[in-house]
Amino acid sequence: MTSRGSEATARTSSEARAVARTQTLIKGQNGIGTVRKTTLPGGLRVVTETLPSVRSATFGIWAHVGSRDETRALNGATHYLEHLLFKGTRQRSALDISAAIDAVGGEMNAFTAKEYTCYYARVLDTDLPLAIDVVCDMLTGSLILEEDVDVERGAILEEIAMTEDDPGDCVHDLFAHTMFGDTALGRPVLGTVDTVNALTADRIRRFYRKHYDPTHLVVACAGNIDHNKVVRQVRAAFEKAGALDGAGTAPIGPREGSRAIRTAGKVELLARKTEQAHVVLGLPGLARTDDRRWAMGVLNTALGGGMSSRLFQEVREKRGLAYSVYSYTSGFADCGLFGVYAGCRPSQVHDVLRICRDELDQVAADGLSDDEIGRAIGQLQGSTVLGLEDTGALMNRIGKSELCWGEQMSVDDMLARIAAVTPDEVRSVARDILGQRPSLSVIGPLKDKQAARLHDAVA
Repeated sequence: MTSRGSEATARTSSEARAVARTQTLIKGQNGIGTVRKTTLPGGLRVVTETLPSVRSATFGIWAHVGSRDETRALNGATHYLEHLLFKGTRQRSALDISAAIDAVGGEMNAFTAKEYTCYYARVLDTDLPLAIDVVCDMLTGSLILEEDVDVERGAILEEIAMTEDDPGDCVHDLFAHTMFGDTALGRPVLGTVDTVNALTADRIRRFYRKHYDPTHLVVACAGNIDHNKVVRQVRAAFEKAGALDGAGTAPIGPREGSRAIRTAGKVELLARKTEQAHVVLGLPGLARTDDRRWAMGVLNTALGGGMSSRLFQEVREKRGLAYSVYSYTSGFADCGLFGVYAGCRPSQVHDVLRICRDELDQVAADGLSDDEIGRAIGQLQGSTVLGLEDTGALMNRIGKSELCWGEQMSVDDMLARIAAVTPDEVRSVARDILGQRPSLSVIGPLKDKQAARLHDAVA
């Protein structure tokens, strides 16, 4: 039997654990750009950025789950679940969900990536309480009925078919497979026809219960908002669904791991009757937490990030061999990719690959000029700021930062970090990344002799 004093002490301790903890992560000027974070009982985090000069607000919920968390048999389950959360809850039908946001002129959508999923709505600031209620209801009260699973299966199979009809998109899935093989990172986010057909409502419900508890979620909201009001509305919505019952539970931290990619010289060709050959020549890159990512961003911008970049100038401007040519980076928790994409006539594919390989080898050996690096730094700074000019982009930044890094960086700090990149840092990361032996993914109607020569590009 517990004494009355012990009962009071236990109750006080429980109440203390249930108190929300609020921090100011970035202090803006005159309230503009202030980023605040509240951790609710049950481990739910709410991060907001205040921008009083706009009349809109974007509300999103980020889930710490992506296709990387799937087994081979569950490939496509994360994306399937993304669709199903729009199909109805205990309070709303699928029509009720879409009609509520349409009626106020808002926008609502979601996306699934390899390491996270996001659901969001963008509305007028006066309609933010509605958006919060609808999106929270979707995340906490989804029914995942068997009939909805069967209906949505057809839509997802059509989405897979649509992607396969776009070789410029499909080649990036092929490149992931080339680099990662038959692993969770190498398999497509959408899944395959076979895995999607094999998924059942029961398996998806189990996946939902495992990955959508509050400790795995980050709520992000940006725009003309009040942080405390957002927190109260989110807490009310989750408590109504009984989703904050685990008082005192700590949220999970950013994803960790230690994956070493050693793929080198691998070539994969997917023969398709397309007008163009679509190629990705690529190498292992940097994890998103790597301190060298800032220098890598400058390198990527100078190589293939704009019309003045080396690859654009050499492949398109000087020779007219491709309409679209660019480079890109993808950073995951413990590894990354660097790729060069080009779409060209099949007869020109070897010329394009030779030029791209020559440029990569030259930059690896000799680095970039100071002028190229300075121009890339300016371009990267400008694109960073311009890319944050709407509330949706701001919501994405703070939500992803909390989920993937567990911290926030102000725009000024980001710009300063880019400006601080030195030519030596860029040349060092160029040697480390571009000095590796590349791999190659190709989709197109290449003849046997052309296909046989593809290995020359990675020799």
